[in-house]
Amino acid sequence: MRVGATAAFAAFHAALFLPEGPWRSWAIYLTPIEAVILGPRAGFTAALIGSLLGRLVKPGFFWMFGIVAEPLSVLVCALLIKQRWKVALAIYGGMLSAYFLHPYGRMLPLWTILDLLAGLALIFPASHVGSWVLSDDLAKVSVSTVLLAFTCTATDSLTRVFLLVPAGLHAFFGWSFETLCYAVFIPGAIASYIEDLTVVVVSFIVLIPLIVSLKRITAIQYPIS
Repeated sequence: MRVGATAAFAAFHAALFLPEGPWRSWAIYLTPIEAVILGPRAGFTAALIGSLLGRLVKPGFFWMFGIVAEPLSVLVCALLIKQRWKVALAIYGGMLSAYFLHPYGRMLPLWTILDLLAGLALIFPASHVGSWVLSDDLAKVSVSTVLLAFTCTATDSLTRVFLLVPAGLHAFFGWSFETLCYAVFIPGAIASYIEDLTVVVVSFIVLIPLIVSLKRITAIQYPIS
């Protein structure tokens, strides 16, 4: 069951990457679902394999971002469902701390990462209500879905920021601070805020009916890992 579900989600993840999508890719709309259905181990594996396959089929100049960000966002989200908030906080807080320790992290406009700061603040609350996503109470499922979806997409964004700034990919690309600020961070932040909202809305529309349906048609316990 676990192997089959992981393979199916990996294939779907890769397929969602192939069409032209928004700032990141259509696959980010799948990541909260992968976390809820598959859990930390299988979800991380499915997202990693899917992101790799997608970029092998359609290589791109920024291929390295999604291969790290997408599986890591699934992992953090799934850890919150399991109420393992300390591990999730260590991952998230470590990347955010590295950003602010870098000189550019203290120079770039703070408003461009407000969603990442909100994600940090929501890790503990999301962990507290994370298991509600599998509840029979639709109100609890709704609250949990919103918090999990937001922290999932915020983790994706934070991972890309971590790779770009403290991990040094901006230097690899040969970008000056001005290029990084005015051509990447400012327009990217606007797109990211829009995408945060759309991921939450899509998760709310798709994930809640999916959970209700799965609980009706199968006795399998989710997440499966």
